[in-house]
Amino acid sequence: MDLSCSLPPGPRSVEYAQLAEGLGYRRLWLYDSPLLYPDVWMTLARVAEATATLELGPGVLVPGLRHEVTTAAAIATLETLAPGRVVVAIGTGFTARRLLGKGPLPWKRVETYLRRLRALLRGESISIDGRSTRMLHPSGFAPPHPLETPILVAANGPRGQAVAHGLGDGVMAIDAPPKGFSWCAVARSGTVLERGETLESPRVFDALAPAIALIYHATYEAVGSAVDELPGGRAWREEAERVPEPQRHLHVHEGHCVEVPERERIFLDPKLGAMTLTGTERELRERFAALESAGATELLYSPGGPDIPRELRAMAKVFGGY
Repeated sequence: MDLSCSLPPGPRSVEYAQLAEGLGYRRLWLYDSPLLYPDVWMTLARVAEATATLELGPGVLVPGLRHEVTTAAAIATLETLAPGRVVVAIGTGFTARRLLGKGPLPWKRVETYLRRLRALLRGESISIDGRSTRMLHPSGFAPPHPLETPILVAANGPRGQAVAHGLGDGVMAIDAPPKGFSWCAVARSGTVLERGETLESPRVFDALAPAIALIYHATYEAVGSAVDELPGGRAWREEAERVPEPQRHLHVHEGHCVEVPERERIFLDPKLGAMTLTGTERELRERFAALESAGATELLYSPGGPDIPRELRAMAKVFGGY
């Protein structure tokens, strides 16, 4: 099982990428949520020029944000900057869609997008709005076709996993590793506990608060008032629902996966950190083994909190002894 890291694009992306490369992380995946973070492709280009061996790519691209032609050109450009190091993950969307006030895209649309994108990368013609088109970059302006850039499909349920089997080079999941994939990347947030630390320790809660907030966000977006079943969930929901419905989705996702607003932080229960990849070195190594035995071939570690370098170093150290 490989160790990779997953982060939002930001002002320190190059620094984090260089650190991850030096620590032995195989890949850096950057989120694609343009209403929250800087542009993923521009940030990846900066990272590509500042690293030598680290594989890199967007995870997870959302088809509704960019035309297939635009994505194909972006992949080709990044392949020019980092040949053989580019990876891509595509899915139905979470915050990138929620911040538009929309739910996830239908899998049929993602499937169509993937088919067209694959064809463009092979140098084939596709039909857009009834007219034929294909990539026509002059020599030296893009790598020659076909481009064999690996594409994972971010999927947790059977419909998405069927698309992954049919059109992907593998699958990316936040739940248990799906069966039947030779490349199965699982995403996890968490922190390595130091001697004497618990989930209630200030440093630990600071590191886990973005991931804990995400539990509330995802539950509320999926099943509404069921968030009341979480510790502090009813108070969290009542605070969120003071905001008029047309703007509520913006309020809910403010600071998503980076910093939790104090108005929200007061409702979060540190004990929910038990749902993350958090533990002592021994405990984490046991969980690594369990993930690998369940079929995971890549662990996408998503560090959080105010000290990302500490989190990257600590997890790499534990993984190195696994």
